[in-house]
Amino acid sequence: MKLNRIPLDNILFLDIETVPAHESYGELDDALKELWEQKTSYQRKDEISGEAFYERAGIWAEFGQVVCISVGYFNLKKKEREFRVTSFHGEEVKILKDFNALLEGHFNQARHLLCAHNGKEFDFPYLARRMIIHGLDLPTKLDLFGKKPWEVPHLDTMELWKFGDYKHYTSLKLLSHVLGIPSPKEDMDGSMVRDVYYKDKNLERIVRYCELDVITLAQVFLSLRNNNLLHEDEILRV
Repeated sequence: MKLNRIPLDNILFLDIETVPAHESYGELDDALKELWEQKTSYQRKDEISGEAFYERAGIWAEFGQVVCISVGYFNLKKKEREFRVTSFHGEEVKILKDFNALLEGHFNQARHLLCAHNGKEFDFPYLARRMIIHGLDLPTKLDLFGKKPWEVPHLDTMELWKFGDYKHYTSLKLLSHVLGIPSPKEDMDGSMVRDVYYKDKNLERIVRYCELDVITLAQVFLSLRNNNLLHEDEILRV
């Protein structure tokens, strides 16, 4: 199926924000410290200690946690196009349960697709792993067991931009810039999420940042289809 033939209201756009499960390396028990050292030995090399590297723990589902999931979806039932954005945030188990309920209640049909930037490498497996860790049942859209590649209900804007080049990485920010998408007024970036969460204790700021990424994601997808971009009056935060 061609990209521009997928009905927009069949797609749930999403982005997640994650942080280390513990604020500091010192809070880990001895067993977890050793496992962290083993897990990150390749990335750290010899010159960086496990403790110094712990600030990056949020990118691994085994050592991190989800603090926000923002989603966006098109409402095409009205005469005017509308893109609705909402977020799940707070305690991780509740975030995952609420997101699961959304998927199973409203995006559980064969026609429904999930879309994220680098989602196949990060967002989708991260969410599935955290659900399993908490003993939650996987929603249909994240349970990939036995599915053939063409049956996986996931869209990934980074993969779409690769055009078969498996060595190529392009950030959402770079991609939106080269596509001429107006940059939202962000007051932070992904590297700041950990400190904003643990030091500033400003979850609302993280939620705003996550929602802006979802809007940018949708804009990139529209651009890849040669559709008109969203105007501010078409975006509704609910």
